Amino acid sequence: MPEKFYSQHKETLKKAREVIASREFWSPYPESPRAYGEDAPAGGEAAFEDRLGKRVTIDQAADHWSSGAETSAYGRDLGVTYPVASVDALLARAEVAGEDWGRAPIKHRTGVCLEILDRLSETSFEMAHAVMQTTGQSFLMAFQAGGPHALDRGLEAVAYGYDALTTLPKHMEWEKPQGKRDPLVVNKTWRLRPAGVAVTLGVSTFPTWNGYPGIFASLVTGNPVIVKPHPATIMPLALFVETGRAVLADAGFDPNTLQLAVDTADAPIAKDLVMDLRVKIVDYTGGSAFGDWLEQNATHAEVYTEKAGVNSVIIDSAADLKGVFRNLSVSMTMYGGQMCTTPQNVFVPRTGIEVGGETIAYDDVVSGLAGAIDGLLSDDDRASDILGAIKDEASLERLNAATAGHQVILESREVKNARFPEALVRTPVIVGVDGADKDAYMREMFGPVIYVVATDSTEQSLALATESARHHGAITWLVYSTDPAMQEQAEDAAVAAGVSVAFNLTGGLFVNQSAAFSDFHATGANPAGNSSLTDPAFIAKRFRVVGVRKPA
Repeated sequence: MPEKFYSQHKETLKKAREVIASREFWSPYPESPRAYGEDAPAGGEAAFEDRLGKRVTIDQAADHWSSGAETSAYGRDLGVTYPVASVDALLARAEVAGEDWGRAPIKHRTGVCLEILDRLSETSFEMAHAVMQTTGQSFLMAFQAGGPHALDRGLEAVAYGYDALTTLPKHMEWEKPQGKRDPLVVNKTWRLRPAGVAVTLGVSTFPTWNGYPGIFASLVTGNPVIVKPHPATIMPLALFVETGRAVLADAGFDPNTLQLAVDTADAPIAKDLVMDLRVKIVDYTGGSAFGDWLEQNATHAEVYTEKAGVNSVIIDSAADLKGVFRNLSVSMTMYGGQMCTTPQNVFVPRTGIEVGGETIAYDDVVSGLAGAIDGLLSDDDRASDILGAIKDEASLERLNAATAGHQVILESREVKNARFPEALVRTPVIVGVDGADKDAYMREMFGPVIYVVATDSTEQSLALATESARHHGAITWLVYSTDPAMQEQAEDAAVAAGVSVAFNLTGGLFVNQSAAFSDFHATGANPAGNSSLTDPAFIAKRFRVVGVRKPA
């Protein structure tokens, strides 16, 4: 069966391997809901609704069943329960299952991974509702980011993993000349050894998009995986584990190669799990405090983190200021600022900016940005589709704290979601600060908070953005400048700070978006995280090469 899976999907793998080299656009999983047929939307919603108030159908041994601390950002009563087991039981089962999985042929493991991705694609609408309800994303974002875009990232990891595993020859007869003596002949074999048990610690906002890369990177390289979702956002990764275990069983492998670990905020198990010496790989997305703790303490394992960052926009000059405002109004409001790539700080020289040979005053730039955001979100129905819902009330607390002692350029307002009246939806607050007030804006204010930072010049804007990235991390920069010399200076500064940078986006491409097979998400070169999705370094240490030499 695993050989059959590989044969069925080998063309997908072939294309994925080609595009991680060419970096061209490609996706085998359509991002348009219309591509899935007329019956798919209703069928997916019905499948999701049928799960509410029931146990998830995972055939995993459990001490008891629990809903963890899962909540719906839209006020739904989910009531789904999940299997709960002790850390020791999870690790013991993973080690046993990992023996056969680690020895399996590379093509067999790859075939299983490809089949899991394929089956998940067939349930993209059900996954979309699960992601939407548990994270607060709008439906379209939940469908795309939680479904096809997450699957793209998972496939990307499989392609990188397959390439890494098949680089070395399996066997050769090595011959070294010995002068007049007979040559020295040695049979050499290289065996690939998986690192061991892998743990994925899920995030509450993008559980599949951030979770799949590490999970599939570990699976394809031969490691059993324990998936521990964020206790408030369990269902999406539980549906993934359900599908993965079914494919493993169909392929003749122990389903415990993939397990779900559920906990609550009051009784967390993450530290106990990752600090067990049987764990050799940890993938984490979330806040900096726990990410830093993992990097400093889980030294017995390979730890891959994506943590918090402070993303910057630097406005120097523009050819189309209205286009700048249109683009920023969308990128800064999508999902209420609850994306790791959302811009937070907009640096503007207090002397104004150049547009078409004319100087536009600082106040006009600020009022233009505020007006664009206010106009975009003026209608509650449209605002609900863009903003989604606030997942964590800590985001609301940060929003309220951001205004203390500072100029409020645009007030935040409450938005009523007609379909989900209990959803907490807020437009972003825009706060004006001086560049010298670093304590205010040089920290991540995850959620609907925007700072406009007045600087003495674009050079100071770059210096402050660089300082922020180096000390506090950043994943994205967006620079607006029509000056080639300034563009070059900004690009050099971004590279030095380890931040991916985009220039002069005014159309339908937003800085928040990261395309699998083409864009590397994060760099691992600043405090926003120590890894990148997905580069060869994300794969390499998930297995080791062991040489075996025998005289011929």
